[in-house]
Amino acid sequence: MGATAGSLAAADAPSLVQSIDWLAIAPPTLTALAALVVLVADLFLPAPRKRLLGYGALTALAAALALLIPLRAGDRSTFCLTTGVQACSYTVDHFTVVIQALVLGGAFLTVLLSLDDARRLPAGEYWFLLLASASGAALLPASRDLATLVVALEVASLPAFALVGIKRGDRRSSEAALKFFLSSVVATAVMLLGVSFVYASTGTLHLTEIAARLDDVTPVLDTLAKTGVALTLVGFAFKTAAAPFHFWVPDTYVGAPLPIAAYLSVVGKAVGFSGLILVTVVAFPSYADVWGPALAVLAALTMTVGNVAAVRQRADRARSAVRLLAWSSVAQAGYLLVPIAAAAYSSDEQIGSTVAYALMYAVVNLGAFAVAALVSRTHPGNRLTDYRGLYATRPLAALALGFFLLCLAGLPPGIIGLFAKVTVFSAAVDAGLGWLAVVMAVNVVIALYYYLQWTASLFRTPEGAPEAAAPDTGEEPRARPRRFPAPPPLTTAIVLTAAAGILLSGAPQAVLRFASVSLF
Repeated sequence: MGATAGSLAAADAPSLVQSIDWLAIAPPTLTALAALVVLVADLFLPAPRKRLLGYGALTALAAALALLIPLRAGDRSTFCLTTGVQACSYTVDHFTVVIQALVLGGAFLTVLLSLDDARRLPAGEYWFLLLASASGAALLPASRDLATLVVALEVASLPAFALVGIKRGDRRSSEAALKFFLSSVVATAVMLLGVSFVYASTGTLHLTEIAARLDDVTPVLDTLAKTGVALTLVGFAFKTAAAPFHFWVPDTYVGAPLPIAAYLSVVGKAVGFSGLILVTVVAFPSYADVWGPALAVLAALTMTVGNVAAVRQRADRARSAVRLLAWSSVAQAGYLLVPIAAAAYSSDEQIGSTVAYALMYAVVNLGAFAVAALVSRTHPGNRLTDYRGLYATRPLAALALGFFLLCLAGLPPGIIGLFAKVTVFSAAVDAGLGWLAVVMAVNVVIALYYYLQWTASLFRTPEGAPEAAAPDTGEEPRARPRRFPAPPPLTTAIVLTAAAGILLSGAPQAVLRFASVSLF
């Protein structure tokens, strides 16, 4: 009798299907396997041939991107429960494919930026950590339960700590890594506490099941559930660099190797925002009255803090250009938060605006960092004054950087930047968040100051250059500005991002169609 009851209980318990859809999990799996291959190969390759490891990482990421093509239909799931409920731990929908394309494409361009710099770093460890982080970042948008989500987030974050501090003997790099690590650990602890509260309230970790059970949570657990939702949001606010949890960003970007700063500004941000979208829109729609207003306030505060701090950086022209890009990244995070907050008041279709803006931002921000990497070859300090007169030494790089900055500002000819901002602005208006749209409009005007000043400085006479001599004075004419070498991988990164920005500016509607996602 007891055995029969036990058998029935076991039959009623949810079980996990062990069959695996290998094609669905192929992109993050291939990236993780490539990381292990690179680490082992580093043991056997002589120093002169370690450059091959970088090209191996590049090939692996290109293959992972190619594996997204058969997944473009967005209709695959694996690791699913079999009894009663239709809940899966890994789902490949259109949202997953778009974010994985962004993440893997960002990692691919980061490798291009790194191929020249990595010679001064421990090659095997560098490429292993970068690929390992990219595999976690690619796993996260497909995660549909809180356990997988947290694991993916930490797999993406833990290697990033080491990448920030990988410059041996550099005190600034070590301090940046420590600040990044401590802030991320606090964020993870807060998020895990929130996740535990949500699990205690619902008894499940699957996002769709959480959404269903939060609809009728018992009154005695309602406060616990709301606290769990709030704490989970705070944890992701750290990851997305939303104010007032943004304090780690400037020092981390300046102290990290420049390609890693570019990686964090794009891939790290995509990881945080995709996780935030999943927990709010998929798992917590019943508590939209909790996270909607909170995200709207965070969006307004983040864009304002980022832009005001960036204006102060521009006023101090001896400051690092990377620090200015860091504060710009904080401001852009505020714009990215707007459609997520709007989804609480209308529908999840607003999420497409965040994804479209993220795609635009990824292309142009990586392009700006690529030009910064080029300038840093002759000006290691990478100060804002080092960009004055860049057109005289590198006209194509100056034109590319000017285009990227105008895209970030939302001005022609950067049509894609203007289109993305209008899309986000419309999402706020359509959701009835008029006050947030006004705050965004004011911040866009504030941002014009430092973006346009930096753009104008690219075409001015370099500081310290003597004036050209008049023909009848007999003085020596001014020497032509010295050109500096541009490595082919760095040139390729600039060309790819500039070409992508131009193509997207020619067909901005294609970006919105590609990024139009629905999570239900």
